[in-house]
Amino acid sequence: MATELPFDLTPELAPLSWLIGAWEGQGRLGSGEDGSEVFYQRVDFTDHRLPFIEYRAESWLCEPNGTLVRPLTVENGFWALDRDRRDGDPGPGMQPADVVPVLRSAEDVETLRREDGSFPITAQISHPGSLTELYYGVIKGPQLQVATDSVLRGSAAGPYEGGTRIMGLVNGQLFWRWDATHTTENGEEPHASAILDRMPDPTQGQLAPGKPRMES
Repeated sequence: MATELPFDLTPELAPLSWLIGAWEGQGRLGSGEDGSEVFYQRVDFTDHRLPFIEYRAESWLCEPNGTLVRPLTVENGFWALDRDRRDGDPGPGMQPADVVPVLRSAEDVETLRREDGSFPITAQISHPGSLTELYYGVIKGPQLQVATDSVLRGSAAGPYEGGTRIMGLVNGQLFWRWDATHTTENGEEPHASAILDRMPDPTQGQLAPGKPRMES
């Protein structure tokens, strides 16, 4: 089935378009069992009219009733279709892209679709403490899965070897799970998971810009 292009969207973002917007909700650390710590999270996927979407996730430890307790972490990064660089792409640095997108139409995007109907994707995610991940994976309809290809760690980074992430839309909610390998001896373990609601307006939500972060 051909890719449908949402109005006024860079063509190659069409497979990722269901992510674009603001999302908020609760999750749990670890396996998610009763007794594990609860967090509240806001995730923003932003379209900048370029062949990637910007990713930002702000998380706070919270009470089960949603009362924010203290900041947990912030992630930043970029998600895109995985393809070879072509003349006309932006970068490196501030080198501008061509005015006309490299992939100009739905037909151009379809050339990247695999036999199973999926598209290859990549994501860069940076964390506090001098840690950055490079992921590769696939997206098929409103579901995606990525795994780390490489991890860059500075002197301030804690033990972390890599991980896998899955995301999907279920009844209009964004479900995600992150499994991580902190040491090669223990292997991959559940790290965190959450269920997020789409914010009708990016200015809405408990963690929306300009909103108070904690109850007085």
